Amino acid sequence: MSANGLDVFDKTLQITHLWLNEITEFVGPDKQVAWHVLGGVLRAVRDRIPLELAVHLGAELPILVRGIYYDQWRPEVQPERYRSEDEFLTRVAENIGPVRPVNPRDAAQAVFSVLSHHVPEGQLGKVRDALPEDVRALWTHDRSLGEQNYDPTLLQPATAQPEQAAKLRT
Repeated sequence: MSANGLDVFDKTLQITHLWLNEITEFVGPDKQVAWHVLGGVLRAVRDRIPLELAVHLGAELPILVRGIYYDQWRPEVQPERYRSEDEFLTRVAENIGPVRPVNPRDAAQAVFSVLSHHVPEGQLGKVRDALPEDVRALWTHDRSLGEQNYDPTLLQPATAQPEQAAKLRT
């Protein structure tokens, strides 16, 4: 039985927490910071890639994450034309917003790692190819390494028993 009455809410919440937990491994233990990092990097990518590709990437995201992805989107002015890594990282820093300082390079690499773990490779290849070469260089995660560290116990139900809850990362 679902904790919230709808399994879709429980599933998106669990997956979002999984993504945030992976991001905290790069940027520290604060999930609020991880949430801002996730949104900041996703919006910087979304604003740089072609409209159709941005929509396809959005469809691959958990429902809860889609909200932060599409927040403040103005598709009529997309894609932006910045070309360098510095311009991309400046955009990421601006998008992260008013949280404790986070290195935008670490933020980008954290989110790219999460995307590499959870979004189909075919879709990610198209996104990477649409980014400038400097920005693609930040996407250093090897998908095969991430799968070795995958822990299926992290996807326990939100109504997990205490012994199951102890296995979840916080």
